[in-house]
Amino acid sequence: LVIRHYPVKSIKDIGSKFQVTFINTVWDIKFINIEGAKMDLNNIEHGILRKKFGDPRIHFAINCASNSCPQLRNEAFDPEKLDKQLDEQAIAFINDPSKNIIRADGIKISKIFSWFKGDFTQSSSLIDFLNKYSKVKINAKVSIVFVEYDWKLNEG
Repeated sequence: LVIRHYPVKSIKDIGSKFQVTFINTVWDIKFINIEGAKMDLNNIEHGILRKKFGDPRIHFAINCASNSCPQLRNEAFDPEKLDKQLDEQAIAFINDPSKNIIRADGIKISKIFSWFKGDFTQSSSLIDFLNKYSKVKINAKVSIVFVEYDWKLNEG
């Protein structure tokens, strides 16, 4: 979709100038054919991936072509090694200092953890989830700051 509209400064520049979430944003443009149905990015992320798998690590596998997004994997996700791949994505994203600053006594983390907090806290606290993948163990009662999302195109 970005390539079809390139050059753009941000994925959010694609679509209607007056956007209403889940109605006419870039994520609502039906341009993908899956088994004969026209799908949009919201259908795929929320209606299929999050709904079917219920795994918060999915957020580290999805990329929206923006600087604050997780890095794209250089291989396809494979059912035979999916669990390992999702763990690798979680470790890479959480420990990437351009996305998250993790210290034992305070964290500045991606808005992804705010927007989808319910996904990350299904079975434990957000700090417990982060500690599964963080190289630095975070104290349970730290202050949490969510950093602004950088929607500029990740073309570098």
